[in-house]
Amino acid sequence: MKKIVAAKMHGIRVTNADLNYHGSITLDPLQCHELGILPLEFVEIYNKNSGARLSTYVIYGEPGSKCCVLNGAAARTCQVGDEVIICSSEYVNKQELAGWRTKVMTFTAQNEKDQILTYAVDQLPDERWDFQIQR
Repeated sequence: MKKIVAAKMHGIRVTNADLNYHGSITLDPLQCHELGILPLEFVEIYNKNSGARLSTYVIYGEPGSKCCVLNGAAARTCQVGDEVIICSSEYVNKQELAGWRTKVMTFTAQNEKDQILTYAVDQLPDERWDFQIQR
């Protein structure tokens, strides 16, 4: 089994950090739904400003809020306004990778959806892999 990117939020900005919350990352459920990110799903977070990397689970905030709130210990890794990348993942067999499509949402400075891209993986006849970013 290989761990691969199942969905990605690229360049979403942190809207709040709440050290005294129980933990996790709070995200807009409408954006999560479009990407297939589930509540309580573990995600990896990469802070583009500081280089910090962490893993936590998703909880849903207010629909339409465009929120990205780091809670608990994760609040120490980000400042409001930092750009982060959030990736969910799945484990797949090599055979399942052929035809795999990962949705990637990019964001404006106001956490509005900018674009939806697709990472497309296919296997070539000679068994090499083809990777494309589709717009």
